[in-house]
Amino acid sequence: MRAVVQRVAHASVTVVGADGEAEVVGSVDRPGLLALVGVTHDDGDAQAETIARKIAELRILDGERSVLDEGAPVLVVSQFTLYADTRKGRRPSWNGAAPGHVAEPLVDAVVERLRSRGVEVATGRFGAHMRVELLNDGPVTLLLEA
Repeated sequence: MRAVVQRVAHASVTVVGADGEAEVVGSVDRPGLLALVGVTHDDGDAQAETIARKIAELRILDGERSVLDEGAPVLVVSQFTLYADTRKGRRPSWNGAAPGHVAEPLVDAVVERLRSRGVEVATGRFGAHMRVELLNDGPVTLLLEA
């Protein structure tokens, strides 16, 4: 499991439906984190727990504080493209990404584990075409792997 975590002043994710209507499905409107989460084939509960713990406890907010220290929100967005293989040619291979029926419950597990720690969590919509907007603060961007 991988997560790209960005410290943000604010962030949101919008889904545009087949009818053209745009809907903001998740947002954080104060300083917190945006976590783009990708799942690979051999991931399971242990990786979901590790990623959730790191997101909650990393001391990357102002004053070297964590999400738990600050009561800061987290926007979690599924991102299968984190497992793109770009070593050959110009077209990425997505073979490293777990299929939706494997990945969705694990992204949900990350969200639930964060919430069980008392973290305020907003989410994108799994499998949807999403538009993610953010104001990166710092900038601070980290790659987490479990």
